[in-house]
Amino acid sequence: MTNTMTTLMIGDVVGGTSLRALLAYMPTLIATHQPDLIVVNAENAADGSGTSPRQAEELFAAGVHVITGGNHTLKRRSYHDMLRTDPRTLRPANLPTVNAPGAAIARIATTAGPAAVINLQGAVFLEASANPFAIIDDLIATAAAHSAQIFVDFHAEATSEKVALGHYVDGRVTAIVGTHTHVQTADARVLKGGSAYITDLGMTGPHDSVIGVNTQIIINRFLTGAPGRFVPAEDDIRIQGVVITSAADGRATAIARIDHPVDAPQHGNQ
Repeated sequence: MTNTMTTLMIGDVVGGTSLRALLAYMPTLIATHQPDLIVVNAENAADGSGTSPRQAEELFAAGVHVITGGNHTLKRRSYHDMLRTDPRTLRPANLPTVNAPGAAIARIATTAGPAAVINLQGAVFLEASANPFAIIDDLIATAAAHSAQIFVDFHAEATSEKVALGHYVDGRVTAIVGTHTHVQTADARVLKGGSAYITDLGMTGPHDSVIGVNTQIIINRFLTGAPGRFVPAEDDIRIQGVVITSAADGRATAIARIDHPVDAPQHGNQ
């Protein structure tokens, strides 16, 4: 156990090509940042919607400690059993699905000491079973019984909701980071109470796209209004997220954005 903890939190992985790029680049990320804890949001990894068990296992084998989710986490039924049985896989606490499989808090032992990760979903422009402000206090209390190092993935659409929840929990969590919009924001900072914050981690995916989807498909949808299958793009893949440093008392001392361009692997989809 050390006096500080370094945590790498990676933004939404979009599509199998992006996942393979992340897996190939993970040794470099680990060597560069030397994280004690790695958290990846993978709710769009399986062809842009959901996560497959194989993808989760590959992420864990690459050094990831916790996989968080969002509104697409339950799209792949094959992933439900993993959510039920593997405590490293999370889904938001307030998904609208009745009796949703899985848990919203992971308790992790790291080389720097214990840590807890909370997964929560916004209620503005997304369906949610409960107001996140109404349930976050209990989630933090549960996590705090395990560790002072508490990290929140708040999967939400509205920037106002993310910023407000950040201030609401400031000083009670190590970090609260936004996911879901696939656009990295420029507001990474440590709030007054000592919680690291960013409105959105960004996207680990193809940035020559419309938030990860083939550009022409989305343009056609806006031009015609006709629905079409969302196909992940594959060009200009970047790994985005943050690196957070925190003290033994769980207060963050620094947060820095990462934005790494990577080469896309050339073999088949996952």
